[in-house]
Amino acid sequence: MSDDIRERIEHHWEVCDAADWDAAHEIYAEHCVVEWPQSGERVVGKANLQSLREHHPARLGFSTKRIIDAGGTWITEYVITYDGAPVYTVSIMDFEAGKVVKETHYFSDPFEPPSWRAQWVVRT
Repeated sequence: MSDDIRERIEHHWEVCDAADWDAAHEIYAEHCVVEWPQSGERVVGKANLQSLREHHPARLGFSTKRIIDAGGTWITEYVITYDGAPVYTVSIMDFEAGKVVKETHYFSDPFEPPSWRAQWVVRT
């Protein structure tokens, strides 16, 4: 089951990148809940989630860094680009019966590092 879910998550991010919203939402249960704590928003239901994403005004891109199975809760670290501007993102997905029932996203904009720590770091 673990390998199957990993494959489904990988497929999910691939079709999100292709803006294939029908395929992207196959992973969600009809009664799913998606939360964005930083903006204080919650999307209830697969239909609302898909409609919201279909109406997003920016061209979105998705680039997966890694996917982790944390004992049945799945974490994806990835970058979303909004019209080319990157936002570092973490998705936490909870599954029931092979479908996402709850997902939480955390977003972070890139920033310039302070010069005082340059001697200890390598820029990526």
